[in-house]
Amino acid sequence: MRAAAAALTTLALAGCRAPGAPRTDAAGIGQVWVPAGSFTMGTTEGEIALLRAEKPPDWVARAVGREAPAHHVSLSHGFWIDEREVTNAAFDRFVKDGGYGRRDLWSADGLAWLAHQDRAALPATCLGTEPEMPRRCVTWFEAEAYARWRGGRLPTEAEWEFAARGPASSVYPWGMAFDASRCNVEDSPGPTPAGKFPSGRSWVGASDMAGNAMEWVSDWLAPYAVDDVTDPAGPSTGKVKVEKGGWWGANRYVARAAYRHFEDPPSYGDKHIGFRVVTDER
Repeated sequence: MRAAAAALTTLALAGCRAPGAPRTDAAGIGQVWVPAGSFTMGTTEGEIALLRAEKPPDWVARAVGREAPAHHVSLSHGFWIDEREVTNAAFDRFVKDGGYGRRDLWSADGLAWLAHQDRAALPATCLGTEPEMPRRCVTWFEAEAYARWRGGRLPTEAEWEFAARGPASSVYPWGMAFDASRCNVEDSPGPTPAGKFPSGRSWVGASDMAGNAMEWVSDWLAPYAVDDVTDPAGPSTGKVKVEKGGWWGANRYVARAAYRHFEDPPSYGDKHIGFRVVTDER
């Protein structure tokens, strides 16, 4: 602990932001600082074999193979990431500001999706409507538009995983072993207010990176390009968007930071999927 404190003091004296330094962005949303750095992304073949030996559900046993190979990744620039998952209250400000009618906030594919929707029914009604609940039941396209409205973007999978695991490449945001008291995952009947589990925060102080809502990231799902080890962003096209972090009512396997959910196109949304925003250094 003393070494960590000394390192943070050195960063402060050098004029650098310490990992987890807080700020409030222009929209009034709390964010924490993730510095440039390196980590091991994914899961080794040996670790996958051990996971499968525990006899998880069949769909988990199949899915964990997508986490290989474990590979070294470097992020060359620091960034701000939301301390909490985007809440209903935060998303409602986007709606009231006319976000669904502002073409500048939507990608071409997002506009094509939006053209076939009943805008009066957007965003979809979802379980847990209280203001501080994570906003879920939004598609990837809606999450992308909201992020642009905030002056940010969705995190890449590598950025999200680094914010959750840190340079030590921990299995869970808080460490190497699962602890049900630190997250809203196992045996949960529904979502909880964002940030309810402070003991489960990641190394930079980001909450709910295991459980509560699974989170959209920017990448298309594909095998890792292990030669692309600096600022990887995934392929330019695909069919399914990666989701990270597990969800309420799931299990400890999907709550691991390396887990990559594997089945949802960007036009899909449900009560288990939320998101958070990244803002580039300013």
